[in-house]
Amino acid sequence: MTERESMPYDVVIVGAGPAGLSAAIRLKQLAAEGGAELSVCVLEKGSEVGAHILSGAVIDPRALDELLPDWREDGCPMAEVPVTQNHHWILSATKKRVLPHLWTPPFMHNKNTYTGSLGNLCRWLAGKAEELGVEIFPGFAAAEILFHDDGRVKGVATGDMGVARDGTRKADWQPGLELHAKYTFFAEGVRGHLSKEIIRQFDLDRDSEPQVYGLGIKELWDIDPAKHELGKVVHTQGWPLGDDANGGGWIYHQANGQVSIGFVTWLNYSNPYLSPFQEMQKWKTHPEIAELLKGGKRVSYGARAINEGGLQAIPKLVFPGGALIGCSAGFLNVPRIKGTHTAMKSGMMAAEAAFEAVQAGREGDELSAYPDAFERSWVKKELSIVRNTKPLVARFGDFMGSGLAGVTMWLEYFKLKMPFTMKQHRDHETLWRKDQVKPPVYPKPDGVLTFDRLSSVFLSNTNHEEDQPVHLTLKDASVPIEHNLPLYDEPAQRYCPAGVYEVVGVEEGDPKFVINAQNCVHCKTCDIKDPTQNINWVVPEGGGGPNYPNM
Repeated sequence: MTERESMPYDVVIVGAGPAGLSAAIRLKQLAAEGGAELSVCVLEKGSEVGAHILSGAVIDPRALDELLPDWREDGCPMAEVPVTQNHHWILSATKKRVLPHLWTPPFMHNKNTYTGSLGNLCRWLAGKAEELGVEIFPGFAAAEILFHDDGRVKGVATGDMGVARDGTRKADWQPGLELHAKYTFFAEGVRGHLSKEIIRQFDLDRDSEPQVYGLGIKELWDIDPAKHELGKVVHTQGWPLGDDANGGGWIYHQANGQVSIGFVTWLNYSNPYLSPFQEMQKWKTHPEIAELLKGGKRVSYGARAINEGGLQAIPKLVFPGGALIGCSAGFLNVPRIKGTHTAMKSGMMAAEAAFEAVQAGREGDELSAYPDAFERSWVKKELSIVRNTKPLVARFGDFMGSGLAGVTMWLEYFKLKMPFTMKQHRDHETLWRKDQVKPPVYPKPDGVLTFDRLSSVFLSNTNHEEDQPVHLTLKDASVPIEHNLPLYDEPAQRYCPAGVYEVVGVEEGDPKFVINAQNCVHCKTCDIKDPTQNINWVVPEGGGGPNYPNM
């Protein structure tokens, strides 16, 4: 067996998203300010920085202002479109009601925010990091956590390249690379496969509520210039989701005559026939949205799970040798639908703790200064105000739950802290049997306004080397047909927004479960929603997956 080469760093960061890049920049800023040498490396599984980044996105610049105060004048693409209008629609099948601003707390009004491509923001942040001396390696997927003999985290190893589907080595095989660090930050985003293992290994979620999720499906459209209102932001709730599901949509008027539209379905839904992809397509048929898109052209598509557990679902943030930052821990403010600013700040706080530790000659211990800083931070305060919002809606439904959530947010905003924090239930435990429900009715795709999944995946530029091990692994290969099919009509066929999972041969009496792993857009929904937790998403060969150009 060929021994893997290793490279030592002070800090290794897994993931070049907003949190990972902010941590890297802050580490190098502190080193420059203190006249210190500090080596920092960022691994990114996408083919380039931003390739796997997907968000609406409306950005609160608070953390960006702290990290790089001159970003507006320094070529940052996010500065191009300030939000100019903010609307909230409550939809029925044919009409809308507009929720007055006066009914919502000021922090919900999107004042002083910006809308644009989060992927392009990350590309810009990567440039700033490299200017400071950060080493960024796109196309290298961290596949394994390395441990010292005493159990402390030692770093990570990238996956081998050139492994065939049957596990044999192809002619171009290359062994992975070990990256050793005094501290390792996991910034993989939602449901990162190494972060999940770290949480399990160190029992980091022992004292927190279960993390819960939504699936966000996004399309980018070129629309009629006469209908484009630069900086206009719209959020919707209600239709088309029924009483057994929650979520909502967005419409963001961004640069270059484009709108970012999308729909989030909370993954605690109960009907196994529900399809988040189809809900998004149906949502576009609402008269208000269909009229906006009429004459336009869809130019991009993508999907990604989002953390929605809030404050009570954040696990312990540190372990011997590293930390969880960004969506690997789950800092999304659910009612604001914003997590970039909190993710960035988490990376900055972890960076400050690690720099202090390295300067003190420490390594491999717990960075207790990071969770201490979080407890004192505006991130904790912001998430505390909204901690009961999602649980109230999940428990009492869209109408009553939203009303109760609004009341609690107002009270918390005026520092009348609620004497309780609500509990949550894991998303994979919520499905009803197929004989207890009726399948929703969805429109057939017309190829103009509504589309099928395969043509959508084509627009995501998703590509995987076909002759490689399947990265969507089954703990028990019999479960999909012997358990999920009779009970739930195998819901993976519907919750996946990329057509990865199929059941074939049913009519012939010989059903088989097929995994089209080459279609996977890395949304992680299967890893979250599978009712027996039988699907385990692991990282494919580096560089595989979607290649989002402007998402």
